[in-house]
Amino acid sequence: MFISYDNKKSEREILENTLEAKLSLVSGQGTGNKLIHADNLSALKTLLKEYRGKVDLIYIDPPFATNGHFKISENRANTISSSSGDAIAYSDTLVGADFLEFLRERLIFLRELLSDRGSIYLHIDYKIGHYVKLIMDEVFGREMFKNDIARIKCNPKNFQRNAYGNIKDLILFYSKSTNSTWNDPKIAFSDDDVNRLFKKVDKDGRKYTTIPMHAPGETANGNTGKEWRGVKPPKGRHWRSGPALFEEWDKQGLIEWSINGVPRKKIFIDERSGKKMQDIWEFKDPQYPKYPTEKNIDLLKFIINSSSDKGDLVLDCFCGSGTTLVAAQELNRNWIGIDKSEHAIRVAKERLQSIPTSLFSRSNFDFLTEAQNIESKIGTYPSKTFAVHKG
Repeated sequence: MFISYDNKKSEREILENTLEAKLSLVSGQGTGNKLIHADNLSALKTLLKEYRGKVDLIYIDPPFATNGHFKISENRANTISSSSGDAIAYSDTLVGADFLEFLRERLIFLRELLSDRGSIYLHIDYKIGHYVKLIMDEVFGREMFKNDIARIKCNPKNFQRNAYGNIKDLILFYSKSTNSTWNDPKIAFSDDDVNRLFKKVDKDGRKYTTIPMHAPGETANGNTGKEWRGVKPPKGRHWRSGPALFEEWDKQGLIEWSINGVPRKKIFIDERSGKKMQDIWEFKDPQYPKYPTEKNIDLLKFIINSSSDKGDLVLDCFCGSGTTLVAAQELNRNWIGIDKSEHAIRVAKERLQSIPTSLFSRSNFDFLTEAQNIESKIGTYPSKTFAVHKG
């Protein structure tokens, strides 16, 4: 099912007719991590030559089609302001079909850049997110959809309106193939989890619970359908393992028999790394951001740890103040960041260069820019920018 709207281009037209960015190396050695000051569509076209099928993880936090300007106070770099004298950090003025096609064009290039084991996380809000999911279904394939993650972004607000309060936004998670990198992230058990799930205590004081030793489905042949210690698996089920492993578990004291004579496997809490992460996340936005809509760095670190390995390549083409890039560098990943906003680039450079030298690297990255941006004064606040990028 594809979404239809006016002025929707074919994929071939997008891939063939998009102009490449003419990028110039401003600083760096010409290799390694890259921070690019450019329009991201043309920059992505340029990156295809070297990086097609080589990007292992993409995170993007694009505009949300709010039809507004995001400003930052000239007096306080970490204060978002609506004052007419404040500099514009970025403008988010594309709406409707124009916004959807703007995003779709970039998603098509991002798909081409992703490796076969790569994944993409797209951060969006509840007002436009469901339309964006249709676009992502079209570009990446509906079967490649993994999760619609609800991210709790702030504390509850007491706004007076005839609707429920909004404390969340969405993260749409897709993979390039069925062979994507997945490190099965865990989170720590809470005290309530421990008391509720691990109620039993053995003679050594270790807390544990028990789980069934059988699983759904019958087996006509093999050891998993046979009787063990005088007990057969329930009708319609089979043993999870064969008798040899059960005997070993029993020697280790890992089997407990219920009052009905049913064997169950002991699971000790001190042997568990945590519980599986679910699809509601609480990573609240920074209270004093260096850039409008700056995201929680722990959110980015969680995503990077979950869907990439050390040495992998991470891409954020709406990199804003560089949170994704900082997280990737601190976690020993390679990275590419792109943004059109001069203010975003300035903040991203400052953050990257302030990373301690004891980590992966401090300022080992190439800074590239389009020809028309070379004369920009990156070290000062711009009085005016025309960026539609966000991060």
